[in-house]
Amino acid sequence: MMEARPFLLVGLTGGIATGKSTVATMFRGLGAVIIDADVLAREVVEPGQPALAEIVEEFGPAMLQADGRLDRKALGAIVFASADRRRRLEALTHPRIRQRFDGTLVDLTRAGFRGVVMFDAAVMIESGNYKNMDRLVVVVTDETTQIGRLIGRDGCTREEALARIRSQMPLAEKARLADHVIDNSGDRAATEDQVRHVHAALTSELAQRQAR
Repeated sequence: MMEARPFLLVGLTGGIATGKSTVATMFRGLGAVIIDADVLAREVVEPGQPALAEIVEEFGPAMLQADGRLDRKALGAIVFASADRRRRLEALTHPRIRQRFDGTLVDLTRAGFRGVVMFDAAVMIESGNYKNMDRLVVVVTDETTQIGRLIGRDGCTREEALARIRSQMPLAEKARLADHVIDNSGDRAATEDQVRHVHAALTSELAQRQAR
């Protein structure tokens, strides 16, 4: 099935505060199509979507705001405190997210898109979904930079930032599984240079596949 696709499907992942979204924007600027897992996750719980009704049935009416939209903070308080409840939420949402993802790939295939398609997802390796990608790009940075970005972004303490970083799969482990690693520890120009290099390599590989 992979060979039948007219495009190269590339997983894009990293760790908290590594700058994955910034890198995704750079790839988009080079012509890649970006499918954002966070956007898909928000879409499947919009008012009127089956997953939202199921969440309310499972977790209670307090999960809804006054305007009928999902109260993410209330739901988060429940699922972050219980692995079982989190797994139940994932069982409701993940099939819908996967359905939207597959539908996007079908649309791109029908449209004849012949470039690079990147699936931007934070827990791609942990979920095992990276095995469904043609190639994997991992964005890394050093821990000091991660801590500084988290403190600046979220206003947390150094200890809180470190705890969040340490709760995730180590970046070194993710990097070992990558086909391409982008180190986002330096300045923007250095990252852009790496992104251009990786995009050129992916485009070259795709051209070779299409020539067969």
